[in-house]
Amino acid sequence: MVLGITGGLGCGKSTAAKLFINYGFRHIDSDALVRDEILTQVEIVAAIHARFGAEMVAPDGTVNRARVAALVFTDGEAMRWLENLTHPLVYARWRALLAEAPAARWVLEVPLLFEKQLENWFDFIACVTCAPAQQLTRLEQRGLTRALAAQRISKQLPLGRKIELSDFVL
Repeated sequence: MVLGITGGLGCGKSTAAKLFINYGFRHIDSDALVRDEILTQVEIVAAIHARFGAEMVAPDGTVNRARVAALVFTDGEAMRWLENLTHPLVYARWRALLAEAPAARWVLEVPLLFEKQLENWFDFIACVTCAPAQQLTRLEQRGLTRALAAQRISKQLPLGRKIELSDFVL
């Protein structure tokens, strides 16, 4: 069984995934895959540098994720380009991990599950939600200003629509 967990930014997807892990589910965190595996690949760093400039690469040669995020959340074309670069690699990694234990119970955290029409990957989908004020508070605790948090939330499918499309709501 493959369970997809989606929801709004800062709503608690990772906390929900930990609960499933405690019940024996294997776990894939899409954001962690991008951060720890995809954005560390030399050819990905080089492509980001070539497309967006040297300021998007930190002195240690890694992607400056904060600068890239600031750009792509304000520039739709830049966001599409970055997603076209990284998402095929994420999906390939999912396939490889799922193939390692096809009979296992899996939980995948996928923030953009519905936005990217990924429903067919999953047997069930759970949407994690919380009150909007709580969501903004959590994002502020992560260092985002309220305005920046609201801007990033606005780039996702409205939470109400994710709830409607999901099999379960947490």
